[in-house]
Amino acid sequence: MVANTDVVVVGGGIVGLATAHELVVRRGHKVVLLEKEATWAAHQTGHNSGVIHAGLYYKPGSLKARMCVAGNQSMVDFARKNGIPHEVNGKLVVAVTGEEIGPLNVLAERAAANGVPARTVTAAQAREYEPEVQCVAALRVESTGIIDYKAVCQVLADQLVDHGAELWSASPALAIRENSSAIEVATPHGVVRAKVLVNCAGLHADRVARLAGRRPQARIVPFRGEYYELRPEARSLVNGLIYPVPDPAFPFLGVHLTRMIDGSVHAGPNAVLALRREGYRWRDFSATDLADTLSFPGTWRLARKYAATGVREVARSLSRRRFADSLARLVPSVTADDLVPAAAGVRAQAMLPDGSLVDDFLFELAARQVHVLNAPSPAATSSLEIGRHVADKVSDQLL
Repeated sequence: MVANTDVVVVGGGIVGLATAHELVVRRGHKVVLLEKEATWAAHQTGHNSGVIHAGLYYKPGSLKARMCVAGNQSMVDFARKNGIPHEVNGKLVVAVTGEEIGPLNVLAERAAANGVPARTVTAAQAREYEPEVQCVAALRVESTGIIDYKAVCQVLADQLVDHGAELWSASPALAIRENSSAIEVATPHGVVRAKVLVNCAGLHADRVARLAGRRPQARIVPFRGEYYELRPEARSLVNGLIYPVPDPAFPFLGVHLTRMIDGSVHAGPNAVLALRREGYRWRDFSATDLADTLSFPGTWRLARKYAATGVREVARSLSRRRFADSLARLVPSVTADDLVPAAAGVRAQAMLPDGSLVDDFLFELAARQVHVLNAPSPAATSSLEIGRHVADKVSDQLL
């Protein structure tokens, strides 16, 4: 079978679906969307914390800052319009010690620069929101919310089908070739011939780019984020979202507590190197994926830079007590007995050869091609804005 279309989108996570939605529903283009799994949102989107981020952490003026702040509002609007359960309940970023007040103030300044509604509160004021929290001061961020991103993806997929898009599940991109008139993507179910290719393959974005003849400078390195959840009898310890002040020596946010849209309370994630691109457990192993990671010079440079931190993360991964101790810094009443394992996620983190992690969304353009090469958190929050950004690039190519 051969399908002819304007655009072929590779990847059926929230970024791929949002991009296809923008192209089809809002701009009237013909689209075929390919997803290698049998369901939508099978990986990063379906394994995240369900947070609608506010946008306070990101460098002012960056794509992440601009798209997250705009995406916070567009995601809430989309949820309201389509009856998707969500809640804008705000969060606390808490300084547990006096040494963390300076970084907390820096975070407040960044929030102001990004246009995020946030204010510094005292410990007593913080406990009005979270009676069990321990802190000397906190940042109250009003626009943070929670949502079920799988439900968002299902609505996007349904609307795509209603508007005539073709959605092919269980259809990995096996080969990509280009001729004078089109770009062709081979799948197990046939060939898609399109005017433009959009790569939203997440954990495999660099590989799809190479299939398309590109040589992306960044390599996807998978980091597993492990979660616990509080037992039902301990859920009353947390009303909303409680985050630590980020450690400036570590490129992730640190474990935090999140009351989900279903009332459960998730705790995490930590960050450890995954042994497979879709490695949700320590026993999930791929020789090919691990060789891909270990053969990349940036991996070893990153390991040297964060050796001590990496050891601590692995130790926390292997010890429920250590995990609970990290949470007890924020909420002292949390104990190891309160924690039960929950599903882990894997972050598709783009890394450069010098060992630095790409800290912004990263797009690469070529003739007839748009590649989304780095879209970790807050990509779900920002997905509708990323979709518009990519669609603008596609529209330029279709002129």
